[in-house]
Amino acid sequence: MVKGILFVVCLFTVLIPSAQIKHPKASPFTTLSQDVGLANIKVAYSRPAVRGRKIFGDLVPYGRIWRVGANESTKITFSNDVIINGSTLQKGTYALYAFPEADSWEVVFHKNTAHWGDGRKDYNPAEDALRVQVAPVTSADFQENFFIGFDSIGHNSAQMVWHWAHTQVRVPIQVDTQGIMEEEIGRQLKENPSAQTYYEAARYYQEEGVKLKTALSYLDKAIEIGGDTYYFHRVKSMVEAALGDYGAAVISAQKSLKLARQEGKDEFVRMNEKNIRLWKAIPPVKIEE
Repeated sequence: MVKGILFVVCLFTVLIPSAQIKHPKASPFTTLSQDVGLANIKVAYSRPAVRGRKIFGDLVPYGRIWRVGANESTKITFSNDVIINGSTLQKGTYALYAFPEADSWEVVFHKNTAHWGDGRKDYNPAEDALRVQVAPVTSADFQENFFIGFDSIGHNSAQMVWHWAHTQVRVPIQVDTQGIMEEEIGRQLKENPSAQTYYEAARYYQEEGVKLKTALSYLDKAIEIGGDTYYFHRVKSMVEAALGDYGAAVISAQKSLKLARQEGKDEFVRMNEKNIRLWKAIPPVKIEE
């Protein structure tokens, strides 16, 4: 009888799972994704709070590895190769560490992403993919929860920003968008030589201020294939102006204005009117590409 009771108790114990209370984290986890040109950067990290404490030089000691956040190590993923402080970092996922000092920080992109936290006992500098030096600055703005974000974002570069309490660090990141775009433009013009393809290639060159004569020939091709549109002629006018041919730019802008007005595109009407006034007042100066 006793054995039977014990069997039932044991069976009951096995069948009931151990209770675990799900509770909010003191340092909540978050992820962010940022496109820079045609590259993508993802960051996954936890956000500790100041909570009245002194952070750098105390909670985060100087001269010792820091996980750049809380809990498990912070991870950063690059979809393409990038250049950081003049050094190339291959695409992939890295653990993000730092060695803070009062006047200079070492930022580390580490190949071993399996360590918990900062991996202090197991961290091996030989597994670093890249180390760069950055200078911290004192910010007038106070940041309660540790923050990672991106600023000064363009087609070819961005700055990764870390901000906690009154300390801010910026890590410059560059991407070879033009190289990626040249490959994409070449492929698309070979496989899909449509009016839109020529237009998009020309618009990229116009926005970057490169290969402007090529851009002009692509716009002529887009108009030849696709006909007159307000946006084809608008970009053409901007390329012509960049080349110093303001007379041609005015003619193209007038065509764009007329077509935009017919389609009720008031914003483009106003932009073309503004450019026409500006370009009519400028003496033509040829700018070599």
